[in-house]
Amino acid sequence: MGYCAERNISLVFLTMNGRFLARVVGESRGNVILRKRQYHLSEEESSSAKIARNFIVGKVYNHKWILERMTREYPLRIDVERFKEVSQQLSGILLDVRKCEDLERLRGLEGQAATSYYKVFDQMILQQKEDFYFHTRSRRPALDNVNAMLSFAYTMLANDVASALETVGLDAYVGFLHRDRPGRASLALDVMEELRGVYADRFVLSLINKRVVNGEDFLRKESGAIIMKEDARKRFLKAWQERKQEKITHPYLGEKISWGLVPYAQALLLARYLRNDLDEYPPFLWK
Repeated sequence: MGYCAERNISLVFLTMNGRFLARVVGESRGNVILRKRQYHLSEEESSSAKIARNFIVGKVYNHKWILERMTREYPLRIDVERFKEVSQQLSGILLDVRKCEDLERLRGLEGQAATSYYKVFDQMILQQKEDFYFHTRSRRPALDNVNAMLSFAYTMLANDVASALETVGLDAYVGFLHRDRPGRASLALDVMEELRGVYADRFVLSLINKRVVNGEDFLRKESGAIIMKEDARKRFLKAWQERKQEKITHPYLGEKISWGLVPYAQALLLARYLRNDLDEYPPFLWK
């Protein structure tokens, strides 16, 4: 642990079902001026709403992109009309989000978008339908195989984002969209909203549809919670690290970077906005 701390490499400890336990980081390198600016804006409703709005714009836009891509690539395997209907719903919500200046209303719109998106999530599972299905989002505990994988992926993503935020000097625990709560990395949850679909959801779907995992990889505990077996978690983590090495062109920066650097790129853009180097925070809008 000391070796990692000296090199600013964070260590994350998770339970068997992916619940976060602890994170060990090295010396804080936070820029005090940047953090004071972050704390100040987080206390201002209007400023928080302006930043939160772009987090949600990114999330809804990317969910819409995922559905539209599915209609192009798998028109014979999904209910195209249903996907188009949900995509139109997301378009309407996206327009409302762009005009909204009220933080509580923004949270409500984000919830509406998530509900619409999850209505067709099960159809994006193209293989192993007997073992992998999605009815609704369940967490703490996850009640089916898909939710167990989603929770694990979201935990991994949240910690990647938290590490990126700390690296650029921001406080991962003071957010703009998610309310402050002891022990919750609210800013990490804020930033990961725009990445949930294109980063985590598509990753989980690919593991299922490519048969990297199967129904035998999961256990049901007496409480009803579903967890991945140890070997499955190892395959999951190996595939996660491989995905992070894949190259993409960042839609805002226009530069080729690995998927694993996307959280860092967004953290850096947020820091630049807070320093007034940018007029607004540019969300990750996947193309």
